[in-house]
Amino acid sequence: MAENQSIQQYYDRGSLRERLEAALAADGLDGRVLAPEDLAPLDQFHSRGLAATVELADALDIEGSAAVLDIGSGLGGPSRYLAARFGCNVTGIDLSQSFVDAASFLAERTGLSGKVAYKQANALALPFDDGMFDLAWTQHVAMNIADRAGFYREALRVLRPGGKLAIYDVVAGEATPMHFPVPWAEQPAMSFVVTADEMRDALVSQGFRITSWTDCTEAGADWFEARQRAQAAAAKPPALGLHVVMGSEFGIAGRNLGRNLREGRAGLIQAIAQKP
Repeated sequence: MAENQSIQQYYDRGSLRERLEAALAADGLDGRVLAPEDLAPLDQFHSRGLAATVELADALDIEGSAAVLDIGSGLGGPSRYLAARFGCNVTGIDLSQSFVDAASFLAERTGLSGKVAYKQANALALPFDDGMFDLAWTQHVAMNIADRAGFYREALRVLRPGGKLAIYDVVAGEATPMHFPVPWAEQPAMSFVVTADEMRDALVSQGFRITSWTDCTEAGADWFEARQRAQAAAAKPPALGLHVVMGSEFGIAGRNLGRNLREGRAGLIQAIAQKP
């Protein structure tokens, strides 16, 4: 599909390992086992970073025996956080092979290779049997997927009865148009945001039962403003950050998302949906 190719090209920025190794060395993190918190500025690829991951995890009852699927795992920050905190086994899939390779490298550096594993795959055609997972997890992924119903249908398929889908995603706001570029798209043709009501309806139509629904828009806007103030006050850019992965111009996309949140052009929803 054409949209998959353009999105894959957007995220595939060549081999990331050398850039990651250089950034870790510059931050004084080479030569030792890393904790998830060490990598948080780099590998929590979503609004509000590690705090959003912690909040979503706090809203769940995750057991150490749980089988977890991270759909759109990126650099693997959330999956490694879940494995380190709960002791669960996490499988991450991502459309970008370079992200899969980078996530595997960072799993080695955090000593979590035995608890997390990553593979290249399409969220609309998950390479797993029905009912394999207790929890499916996704953060800031659905905005790149045109077939929202298909996305939720696949998540439902791989969950066991009673399994949960944990979501933290951007939704469309009432004001239009959205300012571009944004972190998931350089232009509107790559962006498939839906409204919060449309997101809820899509989940229910595929058979999910909504058990939790939280609007995080204001917290997200505040986070972006605080981030911009900190960056303006800093003498130089930090060694670790998403610019290592996405390039120095990526900051513009982040600032635009903060502006979209503040102006009501975008929103943030944390949701938990359960398979009957």
